[in-house]
Amino acid sequence: MNDSYLNFVNSPLGARLARSLGLPKPEVLRRHRADEPEFGGVVAIGAGREPQLLDALANLVASIGVTSVAHESAGLWVPLATRHGLMTGRFEPADSGSPGRLAALLFDASGIDDSSQLEPLHGFFHDTLRSLGKCGRIVVLGRPPESCASPRQWTAQRALEGFTRSLGKEARRGITANLVYVEHGAESGVETSLRFFLSPRSAYVSGQVVRIGSTAGAGPQAAAPAFDWKAPLAGRRAVVTGAARGIGASIASVLAAEGAHVIGIDIPAARDALDLTMRQLNGTALAFDIAAPEAPAQIAAALDEQGVDIVVHNAGITRDKTIAKMTASVWQSVIDINLCAQERIDDALLAAGIVRDGGRIIGVSSISGIAGNLGQTNYATSKAGVIGRVQGMAPHLRARGITINAVAPGFIETQMTARMPFTLREAGRRMNAMSQGGQPVDVAQTIAWLAHPGSAGITGQVVRVCGQSLIGA
Repeated sequence: MNDSYLNFVNSPLGARLARSLGLPKPEVLRRHRADEPEFGGVVAIGAGREPQLLDALANLVASIGVTSVAHESAGLWVPLATRHGLMTGRFEPADSGSPGRLAALLFDASGIDDSSQLEPLHGFFHDTLRSLGKCGRIVVLGRPPESCASPRQWTAQRALEGFTRSLGKEARRGITANLVYVEHGAESGVETSLRFFLSPRSAYVSGQVVRIGSTAGAGPQAAAPAFDWKAPLAGRRAVVTGAARGIGASIASVLAAEGAHVIGIDIPAARDALDLTMRQLNGTALAFDIAAPEAPAQIAAALDEQGVDIVVHNAGITRDKTIAKMTASVWQSVIDINLCAQERIDDALLAAGIVRDGGRIIGVSSISGIAGNLGQTNYATSKAGVIGRVQGMAPHLRARGITINAVAPGFIETQMTARMPFTLREAGRRMNAMSQGGQPVDVAQTIAWLAHPGSAGITGQVVRVCGQSLIGA
C-alpha cells in the first residue's frame, strides 16, 4: 500500500511545507538490499563502569569491517580502549541540519551495578546523539536484571529499559534504539543479534529488549554449527504457514534468500498463489487447511522423510466484532486457526521428531495480543496465547536445543490494512516512533534473525516489529 503522506513530505515541496507547518516528517527507512553494503561508516563505542562486553564489541566491529571509535566522554579511558583495539576520540555535536557522521552508537552498560553509576549514559549520548546519521542505530548492552547479584544491580540494569525506549522516541530520523541483555557465559552468542540490530534488516524494530542466554545445559545441538554469513540457512528446511501471499510470502522469500529450502503451506483455495510463490523460490507447496483435525498428521506425513529445522506459524485470520455482537462460531474460528492449530501442528511435529534438534519455532503474534484492541477480543486472545505458548514451551524444548520465539507486528502495510477506513489506517501509520507503517519484509527479516543458527541463546521471547508503537509495552 502506498503511503502518500510519507512520499509527499519527503519531496522538496512537501519537506518545506512540513517544516513551515511543524508537521511530522517520517524518514524513508533504509532497508536491506542485496546490491548494497550492509554495514559501513563510523561506530562510536561508550561504556560505563567496568565494562565486560568490550571484547565482543571489538570483535564485532572488526568482523563487519566498520571503523570504531571509543568516545572519551563515556568512561573508556585510553589504556582500556587500546587494550580492546579501539581508537579513541571525541565528537562535537553536529550542527542542526548537518548530516550525521556516525552510523551507530554502542554502549556497554554491563558493569553498572548501582543507580549512582548511570551518569556515563548521559555523557556518551549527550555528546554523540546529534552526530548520528539518518537511519542510524543505537544498541545498549547490559546484564539481565533477573540474573543480577544484588537488588541495586538489578535496579540499575532494569533502568536501562526506560532509557533505551526513550532514546528511540527522541532520536527520530529513522533511527532505532534497542537493548540487548547478555547473560554471563553468553558473550560468544551476541554477534548475530548485534549484526541484526546494526543492519538495515532491523529498520522497523525499535524500543525492544532482547535477552541472550547461555546455551550451557541445552545439549550439544544448541551450539551454532559452522555457517556462511551470506547464506546462514543453507542446508536447512523451513516450513511457513500462510505462505501464499502477503507477510507469509515475504517470510518465505527472505528465508529462501538466506539459503533455506522453504516448504510453504496454505489453504487449498490459495493453491494457485501458493504454487506461484513457491515456484519462484524453488520451494515446495503443500495445500492444507491447518484448522482441519487431520491437518497435523497430514503435515507430519508430508515432512517425515527429511524433517525440518525451522517452523514459522504465520497463518492467521481476523473476524472483528465487539464481544456483545460476536457469535460463538466467529470467536472459535479465530482461536482455532490463530492459536490451537499452532499447538496441534507442533505437538505432531515434535512428537514424531520431525523438528530436528537445534531447530527453531517462531510464531507470529501481534501488538493486539500485548495491548488489546477494540473489537478484537478473539484476535487479541489468540495472539496473547501465542506469546504464552512461546514462554511456556521454551523450557521444555531446551534439552533438545530448540528455540521458540514470537514476533509481534504492529501496523504493517498489507492488503488487509489497505481495506481499513482512512482515519484508522492513518492513525495506525503515525502512532509509532517512525510515524509510518512497516513492510512485510520487516517482519520477515526479524523472523530470519530468530531462525539464524547464531540465535541459539534467544528463546521464550517476543520481539515487536512495530516501529516502536506508542500503544502497548
